[in-house]
Amino acid sequence: MNKKLVAVLLLLTLIPTTALAATPKPTQAQIDAAKKIEAEKKAAADAAAKKLSSAKKTLQQLSAIATAKRKVYLAAQNELKIKTKKAEIAMKHLQSAQASVSQGKRTIGKLAANAYVMGGGFTDLDSLLSADGPQDLADRLSTLDALGENNSNALDRFKSAEVVASTAQKEADVAKKAQAEATIKVAAAKKAADEATAMQQVEVDKLQVVQDKLAKELAVAQKTRLTLEQQRQLALLEEANAGRAVLTPNQAKIWPDTGFTGRSSTRSTEEMRLAAVEYAKKQVLAKKNYVWGDEGPNTFDCSGLVYAAYKSAGLGWPNWDRLNSSLYWVATKRVPISEMVPGDLIFYSYKGTVSTIHHMGIYAGEGMMWEAHNKDKDLMYSSIYSVKGLMPYGGRV
Repeated sequence: MNKKLVAVLLLLTLIPTTALAATPKPTQAQIDAAKKIEAEKKAAADAAAKKLSSAKKTLQQLSAIATAKRKVYLAAQNELKIKTKKAEIAMKHLQSAQASVSQGKRTIGKLAANAYVMGGGFTDLDSLLSADGPQDLADRLSTLDALGENNSNALDRFKSAEVVASTAQKEADVAKKAQAEATIKVAAAKKAADEATAMQQVEVDKLQVVQDKLAKELAVAQKTRLTLEQQRQLALLEEANAGRAVLTPNQAKIWPDTGFTGRSSTRSTEEMRLAAVEYAKKQVLAKKNYVWGDEGPNTFDCSGLVYAAYKSAGLGWPNWDRLNSSLYWVATKRVPISEMVPGDLIFYSYKGTVSTIHHMGIYAGEGMMWEAHNKDKDLMYSSIYSVKGLMPYGGRV
């Protein structure tokens, strides 16, 4: 992490943030330094994001190429299977033709041997020996001569078929070999594309790690700058209102005690009350607006700010009306103004009666409060005496 950023963070750990203590006021130079660090981190993060985006685009392109190569490879494999099958079929046809030629040769050879023995045409000795008389013998000799001629013609056809089958088989083998070589080349291209994609993915992953790291550093720098600005703003508010509580007690009357009692116990802890104060402070420093009837997260009215603050602090809330009277009467324990602590609620009435309560705020300490004032002034850090009609008791929930 940047050394300057560490120094700023260390400074922040030394700055107390409780409402009771005076808020330290960071100098404008400290804020400017934090802004500079934030700008540097943002520039680095933006540059890393741009580089990462480019790498992802390249990865996308390489992935598309690899996908296309895989499709070509699969098609080549399929074509190789088809041509291999054709070569196998051609080989079977050739073997069948060769077997027919061999069988034809054996038959003609047998007839030729018989003819040589008999001293005549093509004859079959077994057939002649089994003839029934001279006429049957003559018929058989004629038939055997015809068979000899037919076998000779068949042999010629078988030899022609053998030539054709041999040619087809050779062509099929050549096609199979060519396809095998093409498939090897396609496989090599596919492998190269896959490897390029994998390498680019590694690069993208590395850049993502860098981008994530810079994004976290930028978030820290932004939080540091924002904290310094808010602390300075709060300190300036405290300075502007420092003497107001002392100067105005007699100018804004507190209604007399008319015997209100309220609850005998409280449901909130000190931790809850301080958490509610912190929530209200953040809304004021964020310059949120006043809208009647709203209870956050972006706009509030007076009771809506109180409700949201204690809800964020983890306190379950009873039903109460938007005019605050039931909250004052039923849900809070009465605390004299002089004994209030940060987180106590402050109420204002038109006539000093519960039914005419019209405004409320969260006590911040030192005579100050956090309030959603009205649509003209929005959310404010102000003196508890700046609103007329202060009730004689604060309320502790």
